[in-house]
Amino acid sequence: MNDQPPKRSGGRAARRASRAAPLSAATRPIRAGLSGGQYKPLSDADVLKIHNAALEALETIGLADAPPSGIKLLTEAGAILGDDGRIRFPRALVEDMLAKACKAVTLHGRVPEHDLDLSGQRVHYGTAGAAVHLVEPDGRNYRESTLQDLHDATRIAHRLNNIHFVQRPMVCRDIIDNCEMDYNSVYACTSATTKHIGMSFTEPDFVAPALEMLHMIAGGEDAWRARPFMSNSNCFVVPPMKLATEACEVMEACIRGGMPVLLLSAGMAGATAPSTVAGAIVQACAECLAGIVYVNALAPGHPAVFGTWPFGLDLRTGAMAVGSGEQALLTAGCAQMHAFYGVCGGAAAGASDSKLPDMQAGWEQMCSSVMAGLSGLNMVYEAAGMHASLLGFCHESLILGDDIIGQALRCVRGIEVDDETLALDQMREVCLGGPGHYLGTDATLARMQTDHVYPTLGDRTSPKEWAEKDKPDLIANATALKEAILSERATSRFAAELDQALRERFNIHLPT
Repeated sequence: MNDQPPKRSGGRAARRASRAAPLSAATRPIRAGLSGGQYKPLSDADVLKIHNAALEALETIGLADAPPSGIKLLTEAGAILGDDGRIRFPRALVEDMLAKACKAVTLHGRVPEHDLDLSGQRVHYGTAGAAVHLVEPDGRNYRESTLQDLHDATRIAHRLNNIHFVQRPMVCRDIIDNCEMDYNSVYACTSATTKHIGMSFTEPDFVAPALEMLHMIAGGEDAWRARPFMSNSNCFVVPPMKLATEACEVMEACIRGGMPVLLLSAGMAGATAPSTVAGAIVQACAECLAGIVYVNALAPGHPAVFGTWPFGLDLRTGAMAVGSGEQALLTAGCAQMHAFYGVCGGAAAGASDSKLPDMQAGWEQMCSSVMAGLSGLNMVYEAAGMHASLLGFCHESLILGDDIIGQALRCVRGIEVDDETLALDQMREVCLGGPGHYLGTDATLARMQTDHVYPTLGDRTSPKEWAEKDKPDLIANATALKEAILSERATSRFAAELDQALRERFNIHLPT
């Protein structure tokens, strides 16, 4: 008679293989759209003070330099054009337009699995910016960024689970003609990922060719309008409290073309915004509330992201301080105001003032990334790869940033407390006649993949193991992963017929 207990089916190797297999999106410990909002740097009274100050600024100071089309739209909606040329916004007008504003924006991917639900305080991390240099950490060099660099960055971001969207992080310095630069940037990004894309346009007339390209990629204008997979990142204001005439005209063209917009106010605290954290948030909110009025006067309910992006400044030198604690507070405070207004919001976090992916970059990127997520920021822009106070972008840092964001998202997910996670049954089993430890128990193994986030490149080995592995270098490993990704054909590339049609219609600078 066999008194041996039955063996578990599959054995140790099978269990290891099962744990190593990719998890479904629903069972991953972290994923796009986890709900934040646990961290609130502002009291309820503080929020109301900031809101009322923003409304007073709009009503008594107003904004200058609106284009003629904007003046017509805003005054017909109820704004007042003063003799000084500034447009002022009565409190009731702002409140009426907030009521009309889209409260549950979905930013579509080119495929539905990459759609981003921005309702509530769901958190998403991605790239952004207009860096003019590519950082090459192996030689510690900066060089001008190119179209190929942008395409490669997007291909890498497509493969990273914690990068949920790709807003263009670099300017293509190798294309002189601005119109060609704009539509080539569209091509470079959309051919490299099926995630949602963000893009800027230099002039209003450059929107039309970009829309024509997007219609071709989508399969027609109706298909594009049903699922617009690109949004317009629009600096519609020039802080303090001035409208950017040409950018407003770009915004109008994008809205008419069915493209979601990011209303981006990027004042620098101490230079183009008040030096205090509260004051910079007040001005950013005032400017973006004016944007809400503008958008909804043109197209009520059009999808728009409330893009308060006040940046920190080192008042000793005048240099940007995007990696500072003040920056983290600016972003978290803005996220709290987005929740108060009930609108979808975005701000900057995860960028570094360091020139290379080093220890300074690590602490700066993690500080603001965690605080942005915990504050419930819908869209965390510039969350990976950005260095030198937004002047440089680094492919290796993009890859390492995926690990940083993974840990930040685990903080956002928080602590689940229920009968199972309180683990009293486990304690009884282990302590009363059990092995005296939790290593390898069924409960531990069952939750090791769903509760814990493991870094892709972060090294958790002992010093002995590290030495035995020839002391692996973090940056070198990131470079190796970059090269491995770029050595494979992009899965999101266009079908041959579509690519040929695009190249026949547009002067595409990327090689086939």
